[in-house]
Amino acid sequence: MRLKLQDEPHKKLPKLRSMGYSPEVNPLMEPQSLRVKKRWVKTGKAEQLMNMSTGEITGVSAHHQVEEKDDAEFVKVFAAGIKGIYDLTKTASRVFQVVLDQYQKEPMSKGFADSIYLAWFDGGLSGQAIGMSESTFNRGLRELVDKSFLYPRSPSVFWVNPSMFFKGDRVLFVKEYRRRKSSQDELDRAELESKGQQRLDVDA
Repeated sequence: MRLKLQDEPHKKLPKLRSMGYSPEVNPLMEPQSLRVKKRWVKTGKAEQLMNMSTGEITGVSAHHQVEEKDDAEFVKVFAAGIKGIYDLTKTASRVFQVVLDQYQKEPMSKGFADSIYLAWFDGGLSGQAIGMSESTFNRGLRELVDKSFLYPRSPSVFWVNPSMFFKGDRVLFVKEYRRRKSSQDELDRAELESKGQQRLDVDA
């Protein structure tokens, strides 16, 4: 599934109440691909991005650093890393931190909490003040839905994207740099593809 973001400064976000609910199936379980400015961001299990059994990525020079954090620091580092990768606005970043903290309290089933209860009442989330208004919270929540962090399961319950929310004890952020191809490289590739297609047409 591929979602494209427009480069406009004020992208129109989905209205949560007008979206179709998915009460039985979590649509965020499949790997996601999201356009963020001039780069693609992919989510998925670690073995889909890197061969965890060999630690090898073909054709890439990789450098792996491990750093230990306590529980509070770990959650903050994780939230900061996600914010940077997905270009979350300040509001969405604040809401993500709140929702992530709430997710840590959710009971697990079979080692995983697949959805989260997010109801606003008595002036706060689940009746607890979180330092923002309901309209601000909803604005950030809409951005998280738009960027496939969450998906409405019912009016106050949301499916979570397991790549964004998890209760594990380690996280791996992979940043890959690719050498930009020159215009001549693109022309050469297009010519090779054209010749290949011509051969296929002749053989056919």
